[in-house]
Amino acid sequence: MIPSENKFVDGMNGAERLVKRAFDIAASFCGMIVLSPAYLYIYLRLRHQGDGPVIFRQERIGLGGRPFQILKYRTMRMDSEKDGVPQLAEKCDDHLTPVGKFLREHHFDELPQLWNVLVGDMSFVGPRPERKYFIDQIMKENPDYEYLYQIRPGITSMATIYNGYTDTMEKMLIRLQMDLEYLQKRSLWLDLKIILTTVRLIGYGKKI
Repeated sequence: MIPSENKFVDGMNGAERLVKRAFDIAASFCGMIVLSPAYLYIYLRLRHQGDGPVIFRQERIGLGGRPFQILKYRTMRMDSEKDGVPQLAEKCDDHLTPVGKFLREHHFDELPQLWNVLVGDMSFVGPRPERKYFIDQIMKENPDYEYLYQIRPGITSMATIYNGYTDTMEKMLIRLQMDLEYLQKRSLWLDLKIILTTVRLIGYGKKI
């Protein structure tokens, strides 16, 4: 639920939001076609690993505070949250499978999210979507998180590039401030810069 008194106003106007959504649809559709050989290869590697489903689904909170199922290639062992308590993602996690470690390091585990972008759950650029369990903890520290419900969550963002994995509450609160700044300043040009920076860093092998 977005607060009625909005002190964090979306930097994009209506026309820009339409262009952004049109780009998301076209680019995600083309991306899935171009990357179809990679999808097949990763699928076969994970099937050969033979220790559980290939696709990992998890509820996240998106536009308007509505839940959706985010898609990823499964990188963790099936017992990673066997006690039922949600765990934060970490770069070097003992629960990573051998194939999953490679996918996580190079962000190939995020490729199924092109489908999330195509159907409108996500955008290419926007705050990373979080689980309600962690959102509730963040909002105890800073209730301004609700303002992010104005926009679709994204595959990449300034916070993803510069704040890395949010494996502590301190990093979560830093990410929130960066995401709120993006909300206010976002534009088509800024989105393009974030996308190009993300591609460049991954291309050079930087672990973002």
